[in-house]
Amino acid sequence: MFALVSFDEVTHAVEAQRRAITERLESDRRATQEIEIAKEVQSRLFPQSQPPLKTLEYAGLCLQAHQVGGDYYDFLNLGSGRLGFVIGDISGKGIAAALLMANLQANLRSQCAIALDQPQRLMCAVNHLFCDNTPDGSFATLFFGEYDDDASCLRYANCGHLPGLVLRSDGAVERLDATATVLGIFKDWDCTIGECHLACGDTLALYTDGITETCDSADEQFGERRLIEALQRHRETSSQAALACIVEEVQRFGPHEQHDDITLIIAKHCGDDTASSTQLSLL
Repeated sequence: MFALVSFDEVTHAVEAQRRAITERLESDRRATQEIEIAKEVQSRLFPQSQPPLKTLEYAGLCLQAHQVGGDYYDFLNLGSGRLGFVIGDISGKGIAAALLMANLQANLRSQCAIALDQPQRLMCAVNHLFCDNTPDGSFATLFFGEYDDDASCLRYANCGHLPGLVLRSDGAVERLDATATVLGIFKDWDCTIGECHLACGDTLALYTDGITETCDSADEQFGERRLIEALQRHRETSSQAALACIVEEVQRFGPHEQHDDITLIIAKHCGDDTASSTQLSLL
């Protein structure tokens, strides 16, 4: 025998379902709005200006796989004709990685005054602060380079990051390998500082694994070799133009949905006379 359901019970059930749908839609709307706010805030953490240099013209780009992400790049005006190049990759994805990225940027910018005299001390201070604010198991790889415009010299610390690439004007390639382990895991941490001189015609490239680990339909990675070949093909173009072309090439190589942030910095040594005017024309 079937139980009789009253009109009031049906009405209450329909109303409860309507409220649940309305609440879910409102929750989705708020979540979307919060993500959009986070995306806008994070976009402002990336460089908003590029201080001109006499000898170097440069450009950077981050294409996030999701609305927010953990890749980070920055250009830090250190004064006295020096500029800090920073690129990093935070472990994890989404909002959690974005929050750690913002924390790392704040640590670097608050401490960068000591970079001129003591870059090793700077990195140790940044690691200590990052450890204090990083959940267990989270970490960041980071490449920090301090470029002296007068001496055309790059002092750098590579903290577990992919090697920076220097393409010499004669076609030789040098790798700026790790000088320390990753940030955020060990408080008892130290690094060494590497040094690299750039000359007219040389190109510096810093990148994250979203470039080299992009896969094609056969699951083959774009890889360092293809990146070097692309940099060589665009040796004669501006950093900004080379950047756009290489990122487009990476995207064409990987036909699937982008799964990781793609971040790239390219800097080209143009001699004492042309870099500043070229940089200004790109702003």
